[in-house]
Amino acid sequence: MASIRQRGSKWQARIIRKGFPAEVRSFDTKSEAVRWARSIEAQMELGGYQSPARNNDLLLRDLLDRYAQEVTPSKRGAKDELIRIRALQRSRLADFSLATLTPAVLANFRDERLRKVSSATAVRDLSLLSGAINHARREWGVSVSNPCQLIRKPSVPPGRARTLTPDEESRLITALAPVGRRSPWMAPLVSMALETAMRRGELLALKWENVRLEIRTAYLPMTKNGHPRTVPLSTRAIGVLAGLPRDPSGMVFPITEMAMEAAFRKACVRAGIDNLRFHDLRHTGTTRMAEKLPNAIELAAVTGHQTLQMLKRYYHPSAEALAHKLD
Repeated sequence: MASIRQRGSKWQARIIRKGFPAEVRSFDTKSEAVRWARSIEAQMELGGYQSPARNNDLLLRDLLDRYAQEVTPSKRGAKDELIRIRALQRSRLADFSLATLTPAVLANFRDERLRKVSSATAVRDLSLLSGAINHARREWGVSVSNPCQLIRKPSVPPGRARTLTPDEESRLITALAPVGRRSPWMAPLVSMALETAMRRGELLALKWENVRLEIRTAYLPMTKNGHPRTVPLSTRAIGVLAGLPRDPSGMVFPITEMAMEAAFRKACVRAGIDNLRFHDLRHTGTTRMAEKLPNAIELAAVTGHQTLQMLKRYYHPSAEALAHKLD
């Protein structure tokens, strides 16, 4: 049984039970102390009680640090998530303990982030925080509520629908021609992105040992969604690959992501192309491929999309093209 006693103007409830740390808490009234003690004792009886005392001093910074060491490395996007975690640890939010990390505190953090970054970035920050807290609740015995689930998430704008026109493609390939110190890999890389709708990371990770020109396939042992995929190669894609030299590293495109992004941005400037990202080539490739593969299941098998909803985000047919199909 809990002991209830008055200490000054407060009522103190003390619970001492074998197998549990002592729990002590003060209340304004005796009835509040009794209700709390009964609730804690009932949880102890059922075996579902975890003392909140060990969470009172645990800072969000320390929780994120453990999450970065034990959980993040197993993820496909570990590099990007680690960068986001380090940024969160430098923020004022990281100084809060889990006991003081209330929905109001998180809402204030959300509003401050929205003044500096896009809503999509703020949503990713909140999603990471929520995932880390939920993991701590499930796996590390941290007995706290998840305040991320109680605040309003910023609305995310619709996804991009930018595709490359044939004229822009011609200008871009010309701007990527290996003249002087320009990379000889960039023009073939862009052509392959348009022909296969492969992701940037998939193209840069492609190895010659996984390319079978004789049967026109490229095998991807690991993709963004965690599943392997075999990509069929068009006649043009075969021609691009056949014309590439074999690098000693065994990589089809021996170029770093940073160098590729810099070269792509500079080429867009030279070609006079605005508002184009490398990932837009995947949108373009998917849209063009849909004309050859009208079956959505076959198209998804090539592009690697897991759901029809995701596939729809990458398929952007023009109204003119659809009008011709109605003839």
